[in-house]
Amino acid sequence: MKRALLAGFAAVAVMAQTAPPGTPAAPPLKLWRLDCGAVVVNDLNAFSDTLAYTGQQKRLASSCYLIKHGDRYMLWDSGLPAALKGAATDPKPPMSPTLSVTVKEQLATLGVSPAAVSIVGVSHYHFDHVGQAADFPGATLMIGKRDHDALKSGAPGVNAAPVAHWITGGGKVDPVSGDKDVFGDGSVTMIDAPGHTPGHHALLVRLPRTGNVLLTGDLAHFQENYDSDGIPPFNVDRAASLASIARFKALAKNLKATVVIQHDPRDIGKLPKFPSAAD
Repeated sequence: MKRALLAGFAAVAVMAQTAPPGTPAAPPLKLWRLDCGAVVVNDLNAFSDTLAYTGQQKRLASSCYLIKHGDRYMLWDSGLPAALKGAATDPKPPMSPTLSVTVKEQLATLGVSPAAVSIVGVSHYHFDHVGQAADFPGATLMIGKRDHDALKSGAPGVNAAPVAHWITGGGKVDPVSGDKDVFGDGSVTMIDAPGHTPGHHALLVRLPRTGNVLLTGDLAHFQENYDSDGIPPFNVDRAASLASIARFKALAKNLKATVVIQHDPRDIGKLPKFPSAAD
């Protein structure tokens, strides 16, 4: 009961979030879904610490998102490494990743140069979410502070190489504690959702026509796990994961938001097919 009440209060706080008095109205906003690879999961219990999927396999998507806010661009997650382009999948390991098109190639289709991306926001530090971040060295990296701390300290099992440009001081970093109103007008908010990693975040995008869209990061990897509050064994904090899922679901309900599970191929159709955008 206490957890549910706290989740509800947190949801109300985000719903009530407004820009400071005198702030201009939010400029036009657009959201594109980008193809950032796929992962063939040969053992689906890799995503269940209760062994809910024994003998099951699944092909998961890797999704990234481009947001245009006025004349500024933000990339949300950067997908699998470009070196995996054309990689054959392997039926033997628990997970086998591949990539068919890079983020830069998709941006070129839109006429957007890498230099035009001023913010690279990442849900967390795992390789399938930061794999192409280095292609945007002039952007500010927005990342959960506790994830940033883990990268800086060389925490066990944490690979800082994909974001070394920022971690070593070569680029600007904005370590995010709690929620983050990205543009200062309430249109795009990083939602604190720790548990998968220490500083994991989801993203809320308030589109004028489409309505509110919530991008999960890795809060859940597919619909069945989302519905059952399933927790992967590699999450860093089970209790925090459950609390984050509860808060996220309360937000989705209260905001009447479209929930997009970033790794579930079934959710790709919830947004327009690239190169079209949601607005």
